[in-house]
Amino acid sequence: MGSMLDVETKRRIDNVRDILVGKVPDPKSQVEQITIALIYKFMDDVDAESEELGGRRSFFAGEFARYAWRNLVRSGLGGHEALALYKEALERMPQNPEIPRLFRDILAGAFLPYNDPETLRLFLKEIDGFRRERSDGFGDAYEHLLRALGAQGDAGQFLTPRHIIEFIVGIVDPQKHERVLDPACGTAGFLIAAYEHIRRANRGADGADLLTPAERELIANNFAGYDISPDMARLSRVNMHLHGFLAPNIQEYDTLTSEDFWTQYADVILANPPFMSPKGGIRPHGRFSVQSKRSEVLFTDYIAEHLTSGGRAGIIVPEGVIFQSQGAHTQLRKMLVEKHLAAVVSLPAGVFQPYSGVKTSILILDNALARRTDRVAFFKVEIDGFDLGAQRRPIARNDLPAVQRELREYLRFARAGDGLDGFAPAHGLIVEKSRLAAGGDFNLSMERYRETRRGASEVRFVQLGDIADIVSGNPAPQGAEYFEGGEFPFVRTSDVGAVHRSANFTGAADKVNRKAVDELRLRLYSPDTVLFPKSGASTFLNHRVLLKEEAFVSSHLACIIPDSDEALPEYVYYMLCNVDAREFTPDQAYPSLRLKDIAEIRIPLPSLEAQAALVGEIEGYQRVLDGARAVVEGWRPRIVVDPEWPLARLGDVCESIQNGCSVQQLDTEGRFKVTRIQTIAEGVVDLEKTKWTDDEVPAAKFMDKGDILFSHINSVQHLAKTAIFTGAPMPVVHGINLIRLRPMQRIVLPAFLHWYMKQDRFVEMAVTFAQLAVNQASIKLSDIRSFTIPLPPLEVQRALAEEIEAERSLVDANRELMERMASRIAGVVGRAWGAGG
Repeated sequence: MGSMLDVETKRRIDNVRDILVGKVPDPKSQVEQITIALIYKFMDDVDAESEELGGRRSFFAGEFARYAWRNLVRSGLGGHEALALYKEALERMPQNPEIPRLFRDILAGAFLPYNDPETLRLFLKEIDGFRRERSDGFGDAYEHLLRALGAQGDAGQFLTPRHIIEFIVGIVDPQKHERVLDPACGTAGFLIAAYEHIRRANRGADGADLLTPAERELIANNFAGYDISPDMARLSRVNMHLHGFLAPNIQEYDTLTSEDFWTQYADVILANPPFMSPKGGIRPHGRFSVQSKRSEVLFTDYIAEHLTSGGRAGIIVPEGVIFQSQGAHTQLRKMLVEKHLAAVVSLPAGVFQPYSGVKTSILILDNALARRTDRVAFFKVEIDGFDLGAQRRPIARNDLPAVQRELREYLRFARAGDGLDGFAPAHGLIVEKSRLAAGGDFNLSMERYRETRRGASEVRFVQLGDIADIVSGNPAPQGAEYFEGGEFPFVRTSDVGAVHRSANFTGAADKVNRKAVDELRLRLYSPDTVLFPKSGASTFLNHRVLLKEEAFVSSHLACIIPDSDEALPEYVYYMLCNVDAREFTPDQAYPSLRLKDIAEIRIPLPSLEAQAALVGEIEGYQRVLDGARAVVEGWRPRIVVDPEWPLARLGDVCESIQNGCSVQQLDTEGRFKVTRIQTIAEGVVDLEKTKWTDDEVPAAKFMDKGDILFSHINSVQHLAKTAIFTGAPMPVVHGINLIRLRPMQRIVLPAFLHWYMKQDRFVEMAVTFAQLAVNQASIKLSDIRSFTIPLPPLEVQRALAEEIEAERSLVDANRELMERMASRIAGVVGRAWGAGG
């Protein structure tokens, strides 16, 4: 990131959308209205700057002077007058020969889709708060605005998450002299990230920009993007302009059917092409090497064919490209393996939530490397720093940094031509191309080659269908008469999804009656049947349960009944928990598996005695883990308030309550650490989750021991979280997005105040003050100062805080115990797969 996302700018954008939503409900139209107004305002800023420097106005001059922004927002202008003037300006300004072609294109056809003077007044007032001199930071905030487009486009486009873009750019590593292309650029996220990557790589030790004017001009000329949508192309141009590209080379262009740019090649191509094909398929021209009507096949072919001889690419592709057996998919993979492919990175299915659960992978192409090595690297990202829910909430675990580090190390070794034989990545494996070709389908699923990592392991692997009956459940009864007075459990995927995984599953939400059993001839499944979701969201989320009561089961679940002479049900369940169904789901557009696909799953199969020993070991660890989890999830710090205690306002018991310092945040070590939202996850400021800054910082913005951080801008679920600062060996800056409270310690102990602010009743009260925006909520500083707390004597505060601290220590010990037990379970399962010898 070149600059931190300014929270005030971000909040202003959300406010503008809130103003428009009643009159302009469509997010795309909201973005268009805001884009037009911002460009309009920025042109007026340029004119104002020119005047201040002794020059003259150029955009709003002559016959266009009356449309100047300052005239629109001047005091005394009536609402209907402003409405008429703005509408007239939108109609006339595209005819102004003095404004840049980019801005004329953006304003062409612009109109105001409502006639409410009050809405326009509020809208213009918010837009007036933006300043062009902050356009670098605003460029990041504009991407926040573009994410309001959210849902999937007509051609199957998805806005690529920023952390995935930066992961790919970090691996491909574009250089300042290289030509960079995104042939399906959307809002230009990849191009901007590539530019920021180059800027970071060309800074001096003091942070100074080392790029020369000539190099900047070369970069501007070398960056290009295509998009079939005129709206996306326009938004992309604005986004790049706000990030410093004065004349962005973004073309409205159909990459798959037009030949106009076919002969243009690039050193680096970065793309997340559309996944879906229109009805009847794409009708491409005849110059593609692979003949197909599928969008994802053609885009991947296009990218591979348009790299220079030493070119590199990072492409997000749906899983069909990885393993579908159609001729075009196989032909594409053959070409990639033989000429272009360096690595495959499997991503979690939830990356594009909440817009889609589609499972994707990243293909890393490197033409020079592909010519000199006979291997391909495979890596798997199981968790990308966010949970698997639709809201994609941040969590502590994140495989991306480790995978990126290992993949870059592999590429370095492979390019150098030494040390690769001893390279054994923890998150992946290296496969010889001859092995990829052996089956004839060039399958790029890591699971297919997993056993190469086990070397000469003696573990026998079998197909699931060889040791178990695998059948579909029952069609769900239709009609209330089949459930009235129900007495027999009927298990649905929603029941499985509610527990995610369980080796002791009972208690379906629905029960069918005898009428349903007799008339519909439902099949009853016995205990020790493994239920494996085969359609619906639970399929991609890899939910599994082992049935422990007789039940009827939905046809959306595969029922796996192990042969008792071959495999223990508990053993099969635990092994299937280690299988990622997304690796072999044939159709990623809808999560659906065939029984045949499930039957072909290969699992390790030791003797029954070894299975029993393994299951017993796992269950022992699981019992401890479940007990520890109950402690961790059930504990809450509780302070019983004596009604005799006086109440005091936070503003009266704190030396200061203030907002953070807006500084440039760095991933690499700098002068000072900087707190951020992620630092307060567990109640104590976590110095491992801070970032760095080299900016000059006022002394008042450094943290003191006993300061309390309060999350006042966040999603509602994460609002009003607190953490106490216990000190650090280096200066720590109070960063933006967090309120800092500095208690008067002669009146209130920091530990007592911190624990009281973590009480459920305090959090619930604080949230009632939240002002809701589109994607987040916020609590005003003035409201926080007015919050009241009970104020017992200092000795009582100290005793209460010490009691809670003692409880917390026990809870932390249980949390560590959970991690240890989970690690031991993973180790046992790993041994079964042969990973541990």
